[in-house]
Amino acid sequence: MKQLNAKFIVSAEKLSQCPDFKLNEFPLIGRSNVGKSSFINAIANNNKIAKTSNTPGKTRLINFFDFSNKFIIADLPGYGYAKVSKEAQAKWQEYLEQYLLNRPQIKSLIHFVDARHELQKNDYVMRNWITAHNLPVFTLVTKIDHVPKTKVQNVLDRVEKEFSGVVLPFSATEKRYCEKVLDYILELSN
Repeated sequence: MKQLNAKFIVSAEKLSQCPDFKLNEFPLIGRSNVGKSSFINAIANNNKIAKTSNTPGKTRLINFFDFSNKFIIADLPGYGYAKVSKEAQAKWQEYLEQYLLNRPQIKSLIHFVDARHELQKNDYVMRNWITAHNLPVFTLVTKIDHVPKTKVQNVLDRVEKEFSGVVLPFSATEKRYCEKVLDYILELSN
């Protein structure tokens, strides 16, 4: 696998606090506990760079990671399950919308969905919002190692039918998918 030196840079709550990078940025969007932090650790080949948790809703800020000065990954708070007040959720939504709609460094969003489950209502709501704002996006189907090998293509086909565009499989435990995802991000970064 390609070796990219990845490092955590900074966290920001809102757009005005985001650093002024010149590199292409790839925000990670998905439900809480869909595997965004595990994805960062897998492609960084470092299990400690992004904090993972079994408790959904732990990511509360935009966390920026530099990958060998080639691109930036922005880990966003997950949508869906989080034990926070409605006011806090509304504030996150406002801040994230400002960031996603006004950040010129964004090259493409990476929309995470869980291979173990049917697409959820909030996955559709998020994808409709992305489409309505004409934002570039590709889909990562995580936890694909939990799907029997004979059914992997069916899962990918179903997601592609619903969301169209580029759909890539991913597993943080089976690193065989890392290379293809990394190649695609590097291709978009050029």
